[in-house]
Amino acid sequence: MSDRGATARLSQPTDPQDAIRVMVVDDALVIRGMLSRMIEEESGMSVIASVGDGERALKSLERHEVDVVVLDIEMPRMDGLTALPKIIEMSPGVQVLMASTLTLRNAKVSMQAMELGAADYIAKPSSSGELRSADEFRREFLEKVRTLGRLARRRRRTSGATATKGAAATVSVAKTASKPASITLRPLQNTKPDIIAIGSSTGGPQALFKVLSAMGTEFRQPILITQHMPPTFTTILAEHIQKASGRPCKEGTDGEVIAPGTVYVAPGDYHMLVESKGISKTLKLTQDPPENFCRPAADPMFRSISKAYGARVLVVILTGMGSDGKKGAEVVVQGGGQVVGQDEASSVVWGMPGAVANAGLCSAVLPLGEIGGLVKRLATGGAA
Repeated sequence: MSDRGATARLSQPTDPQDAIRVMVVDDALVIRGMLSRMIEEESGMSVIASVGDGERALKSLERHEVDVVVLDIEMPRMDGLTALPKIIEMSPGVQVLMASTLTLRNAKVSMQAMELGAADYIAKPSSSGELRSADEFRREFLEKVRTLGRLARRRRRTSGATATKGAAATVSVAKTASKPASITLRPLQNTKPDIIAIGSSTGGPQALFKVLSAMGTEFRQPILITQHMPPTFTTILAEHIQKASGRPCKEGTDGEVIAPGTVYVAPGDYHMLVESKGISKTLKLTQDPPENFCRPAADPMFRSISKAYGARVLVVILTGMGSDGKKGAEVVVQGGGQVVGQDEASSVVWGMPGAVANAGLCSAVLPLGEIGGLVKRLATGGAA
């Protein structure tokens, strides 16, 4: 396919001004075509360009304004990891969704990509046959494209307004977004938790690295994490968390006794729960039905932790689309535990933390850079 043909507009949306503009970059013509059709069949989205490698993507960006780039990893001429920083530099505000098959190498590269500025990732089916039957993939893919497209539009509007109003406007916007007037906070109790539980999704890996690094290694309470990720990816996430936090970190295994000072990540495709076994607390992995379209999901983890630990639970909800964690956080609060949410200004997507904040479940809604410090103060028994 020529570059001219590859970058041609595939269809005219009903309202071009409102449609989310998407570029699909994948060297597999069949997969690229199917992803493009999924987008075009969805109202409010339009494929601006469909190209087969990173070089063609950069050429297309010279001619088209794009909100979301769906970027494959393994491509000829210029692969996704090489193209990523060039795309971000050429098109400020664009949101990049990495798309890769479920291999160990691709999981590692996807994690690198998110550290370089990719907003999110999706594990794509390895064949067109899988793609046709993957209704769950279609739902997740379109939801991520739509959410990232809206984020790109919002950030461009905000940056434009800030540029015209000056630095004072930047401070005002950040303060307003951190804690909207409609949010009611619960009293923050200086209660030392016995366990810390974290839920996150879109933008979560980067947020987790920052929060866990800021916590330090002074306290010995275990930390349980549910990050919406597929198998293989959670293995790599655990490795990166261990490096970032200085704490032992691993995927949870069924029946494992929870050890002090250890970080446990829910494995992809399994809910990770906690059970009381005598004086010990153990992990339980299940393949019960997805909750909030997710497995692993934060809600079942939070419910089980509240049941096992009672009031001495501290929950942290980080950036992510959807509302997973809200129902589980309600159980934690009813049991006497506390919830901390990430603020809107520092979130890639203020879905999960926004849901708990707007429900009045949080004792604090903070910028990402302040969450680790608060958790550390509470966990070590310091003044909140």
